[in-house]
Amino acid sequence: MTVDFAVVIPTVGRDSLHRLLAELDGSSGPRPKDVIVVDDRREQKPPLAVSTELPLKVLTSGGRGPAAARNAGWRSAKARWICFLDDDVVPQPNWFEAVANDIAEAENAGAVGSQAVIEVPLVAGRRATDDERRTHRLGSARWITADMVFERCALVAAGGFDERFPRAYREDSDLALRITRKGNMIAEGSRRSTHPVAPTTWLSSVRAQIGNRDNALMRRKHGPTWREEIGEGRGRLPAHALTTATALAAVVLALVGQRRTARHAAAAGCVLTAEFAFRRIMSGPATMAEIARMLVTSALIPPVAVLHRIRGEWDVRAARRDPPLAVLLDRDDTIIDDVPYLNDPVE
Repeated sequence: MTVDFAVVIPTVGRDSLHRLLAELDGSSGPRPKDVIVVDDRREQKPPLAVSTELPLKVLTSGGRGPAAARNAGWRSAKARWICFLDDDVVPQPNWFEAVANDIAEAENAGAVGSQAVIEVPLVAGRRATDDERRTHRLGSARWITADMVFERCALVAAGGFDERFPRAYREDSDLALRITRKGNMIAEGSRRSTHPVAPTTWLSSVRAQIGNRDNALMRRKHGPTWREEIGEGRGRLPAHALTTATALAAVVLALVGQRRTARHAAAAGCVLTAEFAFRRIMSGPATMAEIARMLVTSALIPPVAVLHRIRGEWDVRAARRDPPLAVLLDRDDTIIDDVPYLNDPVE
């Protein structure tokens, strides 16, 4: 089978990149035209040391985030299909063969993309911790560029990834939503990649609330139904906002002398926090360390989530709904379009 594809891997220099490239070296099936590794570290010192038997290109993107790194990668590729892999996934042994089959099936179905099956390992003998459950949700995500393929012409038409998403969060759903809203289809592939569980820390669930800034941009761009369209539920921000509001009300009422009403507001806030903590504790392994962490972080998450959302809404208050498109100018200031004479594949 002959398939015209390239592989783009954004990285911040994690050791897992070497494992990924070794897996690709040993993969059976048609070889890619290029493997493009995009170094997204802010400082390229020491230089990124990578090696592979495959045709390799190493680019830099200046630490601007995975969206910018992926854009740098696919725009430098000349293949018809662009395969995006995260630097910490482990693809199945015959991944090249599997991705070639998925691309062929996508072409036959008239699709412009293909989503892989993402597997997240479980720890045998116990329920998942809060951090593990957050990673497990990647396995049920509708669109995730941990292992995703797009036809290059679809990326060109969409303008690529929106670089206003600075984190590895929502930039893939945003792109897929823009592509599918134009009537295009992203097929469900059968190839598989394993995504590791992120290391557990005491406050990682609190730090993860920064994603609420990206949610603000998603709502600005796609309207209030965006969660349903990417296959997610409503989310807990309304409950977090209510919890935060009751806590603030208790403080303000106490300062103005309304102590009885302040106690009622504080009690309501405690009930909401306890309900949130109870849900998280009952879903996990219920060890003493996990229970303690759930109690502390359940009190911190609501105000942190709300503050990040407010910051996000402020940042996108005047944002355009679509990402700005790059315009290339020739030396005589004529506009250069991304068309076949620039070595794009003919549709």
